[in-house]
Amino acid sequence: MGLDKLDEHKDSLDRRRETAFALTPRELLRWMWRQLTSMRTALILLFMLALGAVPGSVVPQEAVDAVRTANWQQAHPHLAPIYGKLGLFSVYNSVWFSAIYILLMISLVGCILPRTKVYWQGLRAKPPQAPKNLSRLRQHREFETDDDAQAALTKAHDVLRSKRYRVVVSTDDGSVAAERGYLREFGNLLFHSSVLLVLAGFAIGGLFGYKGGVIVVTGGGFSNTLSQYDDFQPGGLFSPANLAPFDFTVDNFDVTFIQSGREAGMAHEFSAGLSYHTEPGTPTKKTRISVNHPLTVDNTKVYLLSHGYAPHITIRDGKGQIAYAGPVIFLPEDATFRSTGVVKAPDASPTQIGLEGEFFPTYAFTAASGPFSAFPDDKNPAISMTVWTGNLGLDTGAPQSVYSLDKSGLKELKASGGRPYLVNLSMGHTQKLPNGLGSVTFDGISRYVKLQVSRSPGDLLALAGVSLALLGLIGSLYIRPRRVWVRVRREGGRTLVEVAGLDRSSGGNLAGEIDVLTQALTNDRHPVTGTQ
Repeated sequence: MGLDKLDEHKDSLDRRRETAFALTPRELLRWMWRQLTSMRTALILLFMLALGAVPGSVVPQEAVDAVRTANWQQAHPHLAPIYGKLGLFSVYNSVWFSAIYILLMISLVGCILPRTKVYWQGLRAKPPQAPKNLSRLRQHREFETDDDAQAALTKAHDVLRSKRYRVVVSTDDGSVAAERGYLREFGNLLFHSSVLLVLAGFAIGGLFGYKGGVIVVTGGGFSNTLSQYDDFQPGGLFSPANLAPFDFTVDNFDVTFIQSGREAGMAHEFSAGLSYHTEPGTPTKKTRISVNHPLTVDNTKVYLLSHGYAPHITIRDGKGQIAYAGPVIFLPEDATFRSTGVVKAPDASPTQIGLEGEFFPTYAFTAASGPFSAFPDDKNPAISMTVWTGNLGLDTGAPQSVYSLDKSGLKELKASGGRPYLVNLSMGHTQKLPNGLGSVTFDGISRYVKLQVSRSPGDLLALAGVSLALLGLIGSLYIRPRRVWVRVRREGGRTLVEVAGLDRSSGGNLAGEIDVLTQALTNDRHPVTGTQ
């Protein structure tokens, strides 16, 4: 008998399971929509969006610093292909991040619209009638009054109205119903709508905006055209016609380093002086930009990101002809601005020359650590570079980084004993190369600045969303929805008044407000009894 009941129970579970999964396509879509638009799903997607942004802060991003990204890829040849397939070098433009973004927006819309409808209905509804037994509520007071019933009801109505309650008087059961705190739910809706507004602002910026990076040596200039950028990240709907036709020249760069203490060597502040034209042919304007203080032209911002050194190097070939002359950008490797860079002289004769090495702003040397920079300022500048000869690979037409050498067609110049031949120069000195290759001169130093030029048309929308979100959050936290009821009845020639309240928010204490209300109704002329 027991086995029969067990079989029947299994059959019943199987039938229920079949019924549960036997959904029509329409019912399945409805179920999926309800799951997507639930508040739980919205919170999960918001958490996933925050979690997905973590790689964007840890892994170098091509849109922020293409050079650093390329160096990281060269230093991690095994991880770079995996990261590339996962889109970790451009997190915010990746398919998976965009999918989370879009699903979150859909989920928020699905959450907000039904709640807005319910809130609108509740906003127009009258306060609910008083419960039959007010003494069951946690906050309850009872007292006698000398006023008649109608006068007591009128007084309760006036007092509650003065405290900004929405009040409804019911003469049928001699009660007054009052409610306030409707703006709490409005704050919740405003907060969620503002998050949607922020997402929309970022989306508009990502579609119609752009972001580009450029390194400019002091004294050099920049024109806002695509060919002038070192790296450029356009939005999905970007058009080159959206580029504002301005140009600027970096006149000078000032930096102040902390000289002593635990933070010695850190840049205290740095800024660049610019001369710019908003359009070709317009009068020259001057400005100074620094961190968080960009130049703004036609809704396009020019940010100062970082800085470095550009030593002036001259290479003469074996015939005494200048094969290369000018500043060379060296990229900082540490806080002391020990920097690395390359110099390419494809026009050198009898063979092309490439130099690769380090620049030390304040050169120092110890037997234990070798050469290093003792301070980031250029107090004792020096360079140390190895020499490569052969084919630089510039004639192949393949893109090549200006910060690295393609050594596939090059041969390193060796000194006696098979060690690499080093060009070690302090500023103003020249070193001849062996085998009649020519000479290298360290002429001087310029500074360069790394700038970011960006246009994001959705910034103001996102800022408005953040401001409204804070306002809505404050409202949802500090506005407490409360209901208060007052019932008046005659017993044995006496007028009895009951006052009770309900705090609809968790953790709210209504005792003080009920006491104040009761005091206003009694004027301390009669004893008050009740529960708290």
